[in-house]
Parts: sequence; structure tokens; C-alpha cells
Amino acid sequence: MEPSSGDYIVIKAHEQGVHVIGLTRGMSTKFHHTEKLDRGEILIAQFTDHTSAIKIRGKATVLTKYGTVESED
Repeated sequence: MEPSSGDYIVIKAHEQGVHVIGLTRGMSTKFHHTEKLDRGEILIAQFTDHTSAIKIRGKATVLTKYGTVESED
């Protein structure tokens, strides 16, 4: 088994209870991992062989190699 070399993103929560949800690859997309961040917490997440998408619910800043994105209220 070779290690995955997927892209990383950085998520910084701007409020209590920001949800970060990992979604699977394959024939049917499913939730496979959930994290809850408090204000000021930072999570570094990686796209892998199992993670095709990451959903963020709440006010946060997301940094990627493509740029920075701010969530809306």
C-alpha cells in the first residue's frame, strides 16, 4: 500500500461549532469522517484515496494551493 499524496487544505474556525465533513469516493458518496472545530481552532485536512470532497459548515477560512476562501454567514 503506497501513501497517498493528495492536496492539503487548512481550515480555521471563526466561530464555535464549525463542522468539517469528509466525503468518500466511489459509486456512491457517503460521509466517512466528521470534526467539530471551536473558534480559533485550525484543522489541516488531506484529500486521499478515500476522501474526494470536504464539506465545511460554519464561519471559517479555508486555505488551499489555489487561494483562500471565506465562508458566508
